[in-house]
Amino acid sequence: MTWDHSRGYLPMVASGQRFEELNPGVRVLWEKRSLKDFEEYPVEVLAERYDMMIIDHPFVGYAAKHGTLLNLEDCLSASFLEDQKANSVGGSHESYHYAGGQWALAIDAAAPVAFWREDLMEELGLELPVDWESLLRLADRGHVEIPAAPIYCLMNFYSLCIAHGEKPFESKDQVVSREAGVQALETLRQLVERCDEGCWSRNPIDSHNLVSSAANTSAVYCPLAYGYINYAREGYGERRLKFGEPPAYGGVPLATTLGGTGLAISSQTKQLDLVRQYVEFAASGETQRCLATPAGGQPGHRKAWEDKLNNALTGNYLSDTISVLDRSFLRPRYCGYTRFQEMGGPVLHRGLKGEASATETLEALDALYRDTVRNGE
Repeated sequence: MTWDHSRGYLPMVASGQRFEELNPGVRVLWEKRSLKDFEEYPVEVLAERYDMMIIDHPFVGYAAKHGTLLNLEDCLSASFLEDQKANSVGGSHESYHYAGGQWALAIDAAAPVAFWREDLMEELGLELPVDWESLLRLADRGHVEIPAAPIYCLMNFYSLCIAHGEKPFESKDQVVSREAGVQALETLRQLVERCDEGCWSRNPIDSHNLVSSAANTSAVYCPLAYGYINYAREGYGERRLKFGEPPAYGGVPLATTLGGTGLAISSQTKQLDLVRQYVEFAASGETQRCLATPAGGQPGHRKAWEDKLNNALTGNYLSDTISVLDRSFLRPRYCGYTRFQEMGGPVLHRGLKGEASATETLEALDALYRDTVRNGE
């Protein structure tokens, strides 16, 4: 089971097809689910039905506690796992290591980056914003888009907490201090309120589609959205997008929130030997570089990110954004965090829209944090 986008589905089909050719009589069938389900659907339900699944790294806390997934250190070779670790993009490989086990392999690496329309920037005589002040000026002119559906507001809130001097979740009682939290909320609010009202419900795919649309003549630049390599390729969107560093804050590059996906094995699989062989094949540097990325994937292996041909095909998407991923923030993975994320996004959303004060919003997030740590299941 994977997720329903060219980036999530086509590279798995490509590796599955080639694995079948190399292993006559074997069938690898990938099914897909929506992006929302990918972010929220219980991994234990998937593990009952599928030998393998693509997961989000915050699910590993649950898997480690309940035995839903196999610890890959028990079934994959040590040399293969060492290669995966050595070729991680940012904390991608580490993000699936928790409580003494490796619960998935980084098959895809992502973090919020900036993207824009080079043709419209030139046509309108605009310059790329290099800092938060120039970003707000561009937004005042009606040229900025940001995906601000609840979960993505939460991801960007984490980044802006760091920009204001504090990593989230460093305390056992608070997500972040009141001072840093209020500043981060206000910084994010100042940006989102300058954008089109529709952004409050858009996810990153929606934002990529909007900016790349041939009919779009105003939304030229997006400062923070999980990047999708597909839109950097010629012929995928109606207009090609360019990707790079987000605007700096206070003279410091932003540390955005690590995303991406991992390839995991269900603890209930009855085909472990074949599954193990396929997993090592699909996540290998050569398959990631030569099959997965050309097929539309956003690879997890560093060799694929550094490959000259893959960069030529994608307008240097990989080389222009890898620095963002290398400094990205790793979310918590404790058992219960996924509930915090699912419920915390709407809490933050209401605060940003002025439906609750900053203090009320932060208090509600802290209460939810303490509850999910205490009652994580």
